[in-house]
Amino acid sequence: MATIRRQVGEIDAFDSRIIEILRQDGRISVTDLAARVGLSKTPCQLRLRRLIDEGYIEGFAAILNPAKFGLDHVAFAEVKLTSTQEDALRHFNDAVKKIKEVEECHLIAGRFDYLLKIRTPDIRRYRHVLGERISSLPFVASTSTSVVMETVKEGWSSV
Repeated sequence: MATIRRQVGEIDAFDSRIIEILRQDGRISVTDLAARVGLSKTPCQLRLRRLIDEGYIEGFAAILNPAKFGLDHVAFAEVKLTSTQEDALRHFNDAVKKIKEVEECHLIAGRFDYLLKIRTPDIRRYRHVLGERISSLPFVASTSTSVVMETVKEGWSSV
């Protein structure tokens, strides 16, 4: 009798359901997760472990409310560099990671090189972060800012 093996990187409907439930409630018990998925506890645990081991699930974290911490001002800064050679990108990347107000940083293909999501208490603090920290990062030629008026949707959608 031939052995049927699942290939690494494949997820089925049960795996997708596990991921969707965990996205909504990362603190759910394995017993409750198994019941909601329609599996017994042990197969559900094995699937969960595999999803973690294969990198589909990178970890579990608390989702914080930035406004409760006084960090409800969000701005996006477009950053243009003087050079996009690997050495310049590496220096910029290393330096931008040290700025706590930078929530996200993306290398972009387009009219600018990086898009930064910056979260601060207010516009005054943002101006300081932009002027004193971001503008002085290695190889920064120019920046342009868009201020968020309202966040309609945030976070990654389900699978």
